[in-house]
Amino acid sequence: MKMRNTVGALLAALLAGPVLAAACDVEIEGNDAMQFNKSSIAVPASCKQFTVKLKHVGKLPKAAMGHNWVLSKASDAQGVAADGIPAGLDKAYVKPGDARVIAHTKVIGGGETDSVNFDVSKLKAGDSYAWFCSFPGHASIMKGTLTLSK
Repeated sequence: MKMRNTVGALLAALLAGPVLAAACDVEIEGNDAMQFNKSSIAVPASCKQFTVKLKHVGKLPKAAMGHNWVLSKASDAQGVAADGIPAGLDKAYVKPGDARVIAHTKVIGGGETDSVNFDVSKLKAGDSYAWFCSFPGHASIMKGTLTLSK
């Protein structure tokens, strides 16, 4: 009986392990039709760090149809996107030193991936957060919401 309980506990721990680890990260895909495959992300408050992996599933190069992932407060998103355009592709269309930006990836082209980790303590319960692609002309379509969940 003791052996059965040990095996059962081990099996339960193995099954629970990856599920818990996966809760602190997400993968988002962008394509050549200016679309993300997600429109919302819930970040568990229990996570210390959260990782966003961006994957460009299209074929076009980043200079033509590049995508990135930028996170800010919802109220700052439009300004962050507009102020990032003059920064150019080399700076991922994110104004250097912009304190409104919580996290961002680099701009990637077809077949490429990038990821970003950010400290969950930068988020506050009840605040509204937005994420978007800051490539010129993309932010109005390629966007979503992020919430801090319990």
